[in-house]
Amino acid sequence: MSVLVCCDLDRTLIYSTAALGLDGPDADLPRLLCVELYQAAPLSYVTETAAHGLEALASAATFVPTTTRTPEQYARVHLLDKPSPYAICANGGHIMVDGADDPDWSSAVRARVAETATALAEVREHLGRVSGEFVLKRRTASDLFAYTVVDRAALPPDWVGDLTGWCAERGWRTSLQGRKVYCLPASLTKAAAAAEVARRTGAGTMLAAGDSLLDIELLEAADASVRPAHGELHDTGWTSPSTTVTRARGVAAGEEIVGWLLDRAERSFRVTTG
Repeated sequence: MSVLVCCDLDRTLIYSTAALGLDGPDADLPRLLCVELYQAAPLSYVTETAAHGLEALASAATFVPTTTRTPEQYARVHLLDKPSPYAICANGGHIMVDGADDPDWSSAVRARVAETATALAEVREHLGRVSGEFVLKRRTASDLFAYTVVDRAALPPDWVGDLTGWCAERGWRTSLQGRKVYCLPASLTKAAAAAEVARRTGAGTMLAAGDSLLDIELLEAADASVRPAHGELHDTGWTSPSTTVTRARGVAAGEEIVGWLLDRAERSFRVTTG
């Protein structure tokens, strides 16, 4: 029985320049490896130690990047010398198998969302009505959910709360991550996709990591999980009996998460193999 590791990407495993959270003398800071380019410019990083740990993790377990990014956004990220055989994108809306979208899973997800939530068009319309100058961009992702890029400093104090209440009445939920406010169908979850990958791989143990409200179901579904000491979950004080919180913040927390996952994966493998 294999070990499955489902790990969120942004602000859990990989970090933009703004999210690195580095302090102290430059001479003492860790070496960083760029793992994502956007328009030919560096965008996301891990520490070099984390990069080596990820290679070891991918050998010890089935490592599954598990992200709210669309498949196109995920394709920009290069974490391993050999890409992971599975990835979960669009918060569970897509399961990627050897880089290709599984059409049966995508169709099943869309059918489930259509049965349980208000149409995306209505949510987009509402976002247009309530947006002000603090909303810099409005986008949709994989024709499944919507998000806005906001100026956090100018964001009205009750805006996210009011939006959350409106969405909840229609089978949707919200998440504030950095400068992005996401609106997603409540039935669109990373946990459901992770359960499907676990079924396909015959995994006996699942480990998980994440930093946002959208990761809660995934962290709760795992046998053991870890979250960084920053981000949406940290800000709300969320934890669970099976969830470890890192000591570090920023990109150093990403390195700590990789080490934690690798240690647990190797221990689980030793137990299952006798």
